[in-house]
Amino acid sequence: MKFDLSLYLVLDPELCGDYGMVETTRQAIRGGATMVQLRMKEATTSERIDIGRQLKAVTDGTPARLIVNDDVEAAIAIDADGVHVGQSDERPQQVRAMIGPDKLLGVSVDGIEIAKRFDPAGIDYIGAGPVFATSTKPGHEPPVGFDGLKQIIALAGLPTVAIGGLKESHVGATFEAGADGIAVVSAICGTPDPYQATLALARAIEKAKR
Repeated sequence: MKFDLSLYLVLDPELCGDYGMVETTRQAIRGGATMVQLRMKEATTSERIDIGRQLKAVTDGTPARLIVNDDVEAAIAIDADGVHVGQSDERPQQVRAMIGPDKLLGVSVDGIEIAKRFDPAGIDYIGAGPVFATSTKPGHEPPVGFDGLKQIIALAGLPTVAIGGLKESHVGATFEAGADGIAVVSAICGTPDPYQATLALARAIEKAKR
């Protein structure tokens, strides 16, 4: 399956607030988001399936891919484009067996030590970081900065989206480090106008790629 990591939106139900995840996604895709990850840490599988199906209706017919964080059962029920798992979730090989060969599988690589022992078999891309400390993921691993990001990318040898406290001002350094994309949460979800916020990011990415 073709995918573009350039502008990877990770949804946060709290930050989306009254705007909601569905409308935030609609406006973000309109602005240039290429990937959308449904992340609802405190929700049930049933709740993820309900919102995921609404998101699927938004992403269908667009170039953007819908990814579900952690919950393989929900991803299958939604017929999402893929799953993203962390180091403490189900093993990537188990997830691949569950979702089949045609869906996307992303894995978080949180730090250089994990990258050193990382097995890329069956994985389509990694989420590398955290580049900076972030309040949207409590208890995250220590930040690696852009030098650490470069090392993770070199060690993993897979398409990489950088994550962790990144904003529009970090786009240039993120791509200079070798990442294929930038993942953001509050840079879109926490803004009064997700369309304009995404558009600004997309333009900065286009400039960085030249």
